[in-house]
Amino acid sequence: MIISMSMAEGSGSFTMSERVISVRGLVKRYGDLVAVDGVDLDVMQGEVFSILGPNGAGKTTMVEILECIRKATEGEVSILGYDLRAESKQIRREIGVLPQEFNAFELLTARENIAFFAGMFDRRADVDELISLVDLEHKRDTYFKNLSGGLKQRVGIATAMVNEPKLVFLDEPTTGLDPKARREVWDVIKGLRAEGRTIILTTHYMEEAEVLSDRLAIMNGGKFIALGTPNEVIEEHGGGRTCVIRGGGENAMGSLKDMSPRLNDGDVAVPIADKGDLVRIVSALERDSVPYEEVILKRPSLEDVFLKLTGRSMEGGEIVD
Repeated sequence: MIISMSMAEGSGSFTMSERVISVRGLVKRYGDLVAVDGVDLDVMQGEVFSILGPNGAGKTTMVEILECIRKATEGEVSILGYDLRAESKQIRREIGVLPQEFNAFELLTARENIAFFAGMFDRRADVDELISLVDLEHKRDTYFKNLSGGLKQRVGIATAMVNEPKLVFLDEPTTGLDPKARREVWDVIKGLRAEGRTIILTTHYMEEAEVLSDRLAIMNGGKFIALGTPNEVIEEHGGGRTCVIRGGGENAMGSLKDMSPRLNDGDVAVPIADKGDLVRIVSALERDSVPYEEVILKRPSLEDVFLKLTGRSMEGGEIVD
């Protein structure tokens, strides 16, 4: 598949090193409700950028503005070099969108569905190449209704690519899938990135965001409250590393009382400031002959950061209060 990295019509023009999305002071109001509150954002060509947030955080509203579905109240937005207010028609021709609840024609095959959506565009990708891209060759002639959830999402991703978009929006692409199907969809997304596509991903799965994202933002109350690479966000907001003494109990608490230990179901957690702390912990346990199962050095996860910043956690990919 040949991917064009330049644009000839309209005012849009970008290269590999330029911004694909530029947002300044984006605001969306519904009466007294401010759904998006002064967001700034740059997304570079070829990166996977994920937006995370609890329900009501404003992420869906923001993404729908970028997809030209909703109008902004205030702010300046440029997508692929086009001004969002004046050139939304050109933007729509250049982007691909997989909605959260994608569905297709039940009694058409996978290939027929992709071909149908491709027929809506003057510029279109080769249908058989798209089937290969999302690894659907073995199911190309299977009715959509008979496909598994993961395979249906692959059809959805293919339909989002029929116009050979430079920018692809994937809204919760693995929600409801089992772990195996989820990872198969991850492989498809990695393949799109390898082709040079720019991807905006919304997801409730913290592991998914950590694995796939070049950069991500956590959104809450209409604002970005964290922004950067997964490692940068974890390092800045995760609260540092922790040493966990499995099965250490009260004995370990006593030996480590000067290091702010915390007891949880028999395990003792001690914050780690530097490598010397780990040596001091092990030395204290050995000195006092404390019985324990193992010592684990735990790095904060993106889910830990999400809980810390939003006050909400995840259960099975769903955000709960």
